[in-house]
Amino acid sequence: MLSKEQIAQRIAMELKDGYYVNLGIGIPTLVANYIPAGVDVVLQSENGLLGMGPFPFEGEENADLINAGKQTITTVNGSAFFDSAMSFGMIRAGKVDLTVLGAMEVNDKGDIANWKIPGKMVKGMGGAMDLVASAKNIIVAMQHVNKAGESKLLKECSLPITGLACVKKIVTELGVFNINENGFELIEKAADVSVEYIQEKTEGRLTISSELKDITF
Repeated sequence: MLSKEQIAQRIAMELKDGYYVNLGIGIPTLVANYIPAGVDVVLQSENGLLGMGPFPFEGEENADLINAGKQTITTVNGSAFFDSAMSFGMIRAGKVDLTVLGAMEVNDKGDIANWKIPGKMVKGMGGAMDLVASAKNIIVAMQHVNKAGESKLLKECSLPITGLACVKKIVTELGVFNINENGFELIEKAADVSVEYIQEKTEGRLTISSELKDITF
């Protein structure tokens, strides 16, 4: 199965030259460490930064430089700082080419639930609602099953919905899935995982691509 770092590395392979990319909290933040050589992208952090770099090495952290998840980060040449109003103006105007988000649940129609578990205290939705409503392309980085071993790729989400029919692709520890009119489509799988196991752990509608291959880096 893929590690969190490998999930991020696989998603980084989706980045295209010239993209403006927003990375959500959790696994998505790791994507900054795996941008392919020769691919020039601009990472946006919704707390007011264009030009986010990889995580700093231990001992080189600057407490004044943080991402939306309050993790210390680095900047790159040409980085720009601004207020949240301008940041969300960029998002709402559709200037972000790709958003990578974490999720608690995704269903086979592309609905995402990623901000609240009823009965548990949360700080708020943050920028998730704006991102799922405005991004041109959304990829989800998530664990395929919960701590009880139950599928998080569902027929219907049970948690409060963040956005409807907005997710285009999912990368989990088990594989890579497109979402289309037939539900989840498995297009790549972890090398040490069988198709039968993935089917067992996927509650929502699942088809297998005729061009299925193992994930390689």
